[in-house]
Amino acid sequence: MDNQPKKQVGTNIDENIAYLKHELGVGKNFDVIHLDVEYAEKKMAMFLVDGLVNDNLLHLLLKFLAKVKKEELKGNTLKKLLRSEIPHVEVSSNDNLNQVVDIILTGQTALIVDGINEVILIDARTYPVRGPEEPDTERVVRGARDGFVETIVFNTALTRRRIRDRTLRMEFLQLGRRSKTDIVICYIGDIANPEMVHKLKDILSDIDTDGLPMAEKTIDEYISGNYWNPFPVVRFTERPDTTAAHLFEGHICIFVDGSPSVMITPVTYWHHLQHAEEYRNKPLTGAYLRMVRYLAVFGSIFIMPLWYLLNLEPSLIPDRFDFIGPNDKGQIPLLLQFLLVEVGMDMLRMAAIHTPTALATALGLVAALMIGQVAVEVGLFTNEVILYFSIAAIGTFATPSYELGLANRLVRIALLLSTALFHTPGYVIASTIFIILLARMQSFGVPYLWPFIPFNFKAFRDVLVRSPIPLKNRRPRVLNPKDPDR
Repeated sequence: MDNQPKKQVGTNIDENIAYLKHELGVGKNFDVIHLDVEYAEKKMAMFLVDGLVNDNLLHLLLKFLAKVKKEELKGNTLKKLLRSEIPHVEVSSNDNLNQVVDIILTGQTALIVDGINEVILIDARTYPVRGPEEPDTERVVRGARDGFVETIVFNTALTRRRIRDRTLRMEFLQLGRRSKTDIVICYIGDIANPEMVHKLKDILSDIDTDGLPMAEKTIDEYISGNYWNPFPVVRFTERPDTTAAHLFEGHICIFVDGSPSVMITPVTYWHHLQHAEEYRNKPLTGAYLRMVRYLAVFGSIFIMPLWYLLNLEPSLIPDRFDFIGPNDKGQIPLLLQFLLVEVGMDMLRMAAIHTPTALATALGLVAALMIGQVAVEVGLFTNEVILYFSIAAIGTFATPSYELGLANRLVRIALLLSTALFHTPGYVIASTIFIILLARMQSFGVPYLWPFIPFNFKAFRDVLVRSPIPLKNRRPRVLNPKDPDR
């Protein structure tokens, strides 16, 4: 937050101009513009950042100022300029030059008038933006195709388009001593728990850092608490409809300027396994899709270590399933094969991110030949290792939450290592520790595994099976909403 002392705007325009030129680095920064003008026989000066101002709008306002006559500004000059001579919706004034400097750097235009001890601020900002396209990671077959962008005003507008409740709150604040990043806390006042809103505001207000280079992810690391726990305690989404659905339940959302992702809090483990596609189909179809996703996700965690355990202790395999074991264990130990293929897949994923789109197909062909066919033929991997790792990889990619998919991958590696060291006890104990870890976690006081732990039958049924919307007439009890009925 800004802890600079107040610098009072003086009536001497030259002193104000000199201070702003020094603080804004006029002459050193090519994009900071200082323009001396004279209207109605009064000396004036404008300060703005090139590229953040709508030139056409500012040019139009200057035309209006050029028509102002001297006698029209007699008396209370500031009041007349604000109310009649500058025909713009977002016009204000400020008597603190330190705050004026920060406001100019956000993109607003400052107008200094000789003899007035306040600076007129004209919000004629415009930011380079892209269109609200459908997010790559949250695509749906049927549904809305708009997604959040990097401009916070556009994102809040996309949300208000879906929620026209008069108690929808968009509370603004800035974080970062140097970055002055714009933040918006969004919630529905008649639904969200006031204590939870107040707690989140206190946490955000206590953040003391010079900037937010990674936008919402930097905030996440401040509010999550346990830095080394890989499981996400907030949910990220780029879909306005997903954001609106959570706001109607009583969640709180955080918008960060410069990021197309919105943080949703508090959330449970099961929130990270939900996808808009389930609600774009009939209830029975959506329930089927959800069950398939659950099987894929939990299979990606447990199946590969379980198969490895059965190869370490063949006596655990029933006679009818004796085909499970590998026919040829290859030239290197199975554990090393699993670790190599895990690292290889992560290398491939990183390479795909950094590869231009035009070369992505070529990368896929090379990966298929190297990791698949050739690696098996030379004895580096066995066919079964490729098969079970493919199942695990599909489950990872089927996880709607990218952060949860990465966390589950680390758990899978930990299960493999524990199984290799201690066999059956290692697999059982590591799996138990994994469940206990999740059960002990909380997201802003909400148990991470709710409604499984602590158990709530009705809520767990809604989590396990996609219930019809008309039957979901109650909001999640764990959020303590002010209005529990839908």
